[in-house]
Amino acid sequence: MSALDVVILAAGKGTRMYSALPKVLHRIAGKPLLGHVIDTARQLAPRQLTVVYGFGGETVLECFAGQHDLAWALQAEQLGTGHALAQALPHLAGETTLMLYGDVPLTRLATLQQLLAASAGGKLGILTDILDDATGYGRIVRNAQGFVTHIVEQKDATPEEAAIREMNTGILALPTARLAGWLSELKNDNAQGEYYATDLIALAVRDGIEIATVHPQDHWEAEGINNKLQLAALERIHQRNQAEALLKAGVTLLDPARFDLRGSLTHGKDVSIDVNCVFEGQVELGHNVSIGANCVLKNVRIADHAAIHAFSHLEDASVGAGSLIGPYARLRPGAELAEGVHIGNFVEVKKAQIGVGSKVNHLSYIGDAQIGSDCNIGAGTITCNYDGVNKFRTIIGDQVFVGSNNSLVAPVTLGDGATTGAGSVISKDAPAGQLTVARARQTTLPGWQRPVKQEK
Repeated sequence: MSALDVVILAAGKGTRMYSALPKVLHRIAGKPLLGHVIDTARQLAPRQLTVVYGFGGETVLECFAGQHDLAWALQAEQLGTGHALAQALPHLAGETTLMLYGDVPLTRLATLQQLLAASAGGKLGILTDILDDATGYGRIVRNAQGFVTHIVEQKDATPEEAAIREMNTGILALPTARLAGWLSELKNDNAQGEYYATDLIALAVRDGIEIATVHPQDHWEAEGINNKLQLAALERIHQRNQAEALLKAGVTLLDPARFDLRGSLTHGKDVSIDVNCVFEGQVELGHNVSIGANCVLKNVRIADHAAIHAFSHLEDASVGAGSLIGPYARLRPGAELAEGVHIGNFVEVKKAQIGVGSKVNHLSYIGDAQIGSDCNIGAGTITCNYDGVNKFRTIIGDQVFVGSNNSLVAPVTLGDGATTGAGSVISKDAPAGQLTVARARQTTLPGWQRPVKQEK
């Protein structure tokens, strides 16, 4: 559709959000509302995609910095939708202009394609909907023959017009060649004192332009957000839609109502996800992966047959096939686990590579480390990787047994097959195949007595 231009109106303040953040930057599924609209518009392959911005302009621009396919038009004063559309005129040169809204995030691509098809040939297309109660919306007024004559806003409607159930969503497909002339004729003699884009319909009818209407498949496709209650409602609708898509694709969700996807999720077969899990960024799950309850996964890859137990938090990490993580484990950025690795409860791994079959099962911190295969890291072990200024690495070979409550003071290397005694502070390299113990000699003091509390 190279002849298509898209304009997204995103200049509003959002007073009822009670927030310093521009309304279009509030988030659904971790993405700004405006981002949802832009992503859908891009799928239409427009010639030009223009965003009309206003309140919090610098913040909005910063949020989408680097997205070079976007053109920006400033609406310095918010004087209505018609005035906003006029700010985009210098960017419009296609045959059709599709007008969208930065606070209407869930419109389906198929619905917009249907609207554009209906408006082909120079017609003006309106996305309308039929509601049991259309209070607050502009009404679609038709003549006796059923043709659209104009749109009347709620505050300007007569009692008869207010009883109309067909409402205007505000989404329009407009013949671009007519826009400049029509916009110059808009008046603001209405209850709001604004220039309404909806008044373009009456001008089109006057000029003999055919009006085509299309309805969305679901009401929520055209629902805008004006307050946090509406934001929360559309968040749940969006999450329900994503959950249903995953269920249809074969993923087991133990409770689809308690699932949040704030990015993308790719998966293999026989994947199971328990309740209250959050997926952020790009998450890849292999075949036969299970995710326990209350887990958070952000930008992670989980290979086949791995299990992530409850209350675990993984970010920018990779987990090898058949590995077991948690419960209550944390994989921080740079954690790379090979096949068959066990990371147990209250273990934190950061910027570390752990080899095939190695285990870190209890209450340990492994940071800036490289651990070979078939190692056992005892409970309470920490890699002392930071001297307050610089980070240093700990290198552990294959088949190493690290005793409980060890402190490995980096930079340090434990050779293949090395063993360290419990309670050791290893600050020098431990040779391969030998036992290294580094702890103070146990001493008993004869006659020592505990202090007793002195009476006052």
